[in-house]
Amino acid sequence: MISLFQINAQSSEMGKKYFYYQKYSSAENLFHQYLKDNPDDDEAWLWLIKSYLRQNKVGKAVDTFSLVPAALLNSPGGFIAKGTIALARNKKDSASFYFEKAMDAAKAKNSLLPVLIAEEQVFSENGNIAYAIEILSKVHKKAKNDPWLHTTLGKCYRLIHDGSKAYQAFTTAAEKDKNYAAAFFELGKLFQTQKNSDMYLSYFTKAIAADKDYAPAYYELYDHFLYSNPSKAMTYFNDYTRLADKSRQLDYSYTDLLYLNKNYKDAIVQAQQLLRQDSSVPRLQKLIAYSYAELHDTTQALSFMNKYFAEAPDSIFIGKDFETMALLYASPIIDEKDSAVAYFEKAAGVTTDSSMLSDYYAELAKLSKSIEDYDAQAKWLGLYYQGNKKAGNVDLFNWGIAAFRSGNFSLSDTVFSIYTEKYPEQGFGYYWRAKSNAAIDTAMENGLAIPYYQKLTEVVKTDSLSSTDKKWITEAYSYMAAYETNTRKNYNQAIGYFQKILTLDPENETAKKYISILEDTVEKMEDTN
Repeated sequence: MISLFQINAQSSEMGKKYFYYQKYSSAENLFHQYLKDNPDDDEAWLWLIKSYLRQNKVGKAVDTFSLVPAALLNSPGGFIAKGTIALARNKKDSASFYFEKAMDAAKAKNSLLPVLIAEEQVFSENGNIAYAIEILSKVHKKAKNDPWLHTTLGKCYRLIHDGSKAYQAFTTAAEKDKNYAAAFFELGKLFQTQKNSDMYLSYFTKAIAADKDYAPAYYELYDHFLYSNPSKAMTYFNDYTRLADKSRQLDYSYTDLLYLNKNYKDAIVQAQQLLRQDSSVPRLQKLIAYSYAELHDTTQALSFMNKYFAEAPDSIFIGKDFETMALLYASPIIDEKDSAVAYFEKAAGVTTDSSMLSDYYAELAKLSKSIEDYDAQAKWLGLYYQGNKKAGNVDLFNWGIAAFRSGNFSLSDTVFSIYTEKYPEQGFGYYWRAKSNAAIDTAMENGLAIPYYQKLTEVVKTDSLSSTDKKWITEAYSYMAAYETNTRKNYNQAIGYFQKILTLDPENETAKKYISILEDTVEKMEDTN
């Protein structure tokens, strides 16, 4: 028959085991219950305080320390508890004083006492790692076979970026006890800092092989595969939740996994259930919206996205959120292109990824064109083209055309001047520079378009004209003939241009007509003279 004392002792050890498995809430509850019957156990008070601190419950830890019986305050556990609380309050000198008092009180009887102290130095952002290494070194020989000591020492070295010594300490811990999963886990964390996925995945797997109940290793494996292999991540996540303390965060993570595994209907149900429990989590509104979008229910998706934007703080919005709103508004069902433009602009405004930014500019240009806002189209096409290594001649051409359609002929001339510099063998740039300048010089007073029409006739080969080329050359000769006729009064030159049109198109009635008129004019002028 097991005595009450044995049950209590087992409870205390189980609490430490929960702590080892990083089940801090379970450890907290167990030590809390244990201390009701064993209030004189200074070590249990310390572990309860440690459990609170691991959950960032500093206030609870401080309140708990105030309940420690006065008779225990000068015990080794009491002094370590004082030092631990002092560290949490960033009182480093006081912490060192109490830790030294703890070791003096123990009188070297407890060789693992320095490990407890060093562990708190490692955990606290205010910890003194050099001090932790020093006190661990003093008991190294006495506790040389304890994997906890070597693992704690390895954590110290990792924090001061001495990877070689950290690796050696963790490896020694694993050698001392092949079932000590924490040693393999910490080796994995070490290689994780080096972004060596092959190595850290191997060690996390070894941690599970050493102890199938070691939850932290399952979590790291889940986290690694979360986006690259959601199905595999779900398997590890289920193993983790089977072992870990239950929490609302786990429910959120499970909902995210349902979405990533494309179980959109289940993700919606789970998210709505969580919202009924706590409506103050706007990210769940977004997850529901994204899920409806994937299910092609645009109306519901937009409804939940609007709730998300209404409830969430501006600080958490990302480019993808604005992009999603833009795509929903641009969809045939909603078809509110002005709103789509506004949200794509917001997405572009917060995006630092150059590739994504170019995509947004392209979408903005397309939407602007669809609502015949050519000025805006030219703006976005210009931003798309500039600094975009993937942009080519078609993008440059479209930019120039949008500027021309918007009536910004100076800009279109500038854009097509770039085109002629980059692609001098093509007629497009010269033709549209001519058109742009003709639009600027509407009265043909300055002949701004003439040099570009002339260059066009030089670049385009007349021996194998396409229908477009033929149209361009005919237009060029017609414009130059009009300029010679109306501005320079050089009728013979104008006749020459019309004759070139007949060379291309012998049946061109317009050219024939004007040749006849101009010849009559020249003849009359000669008769007058």
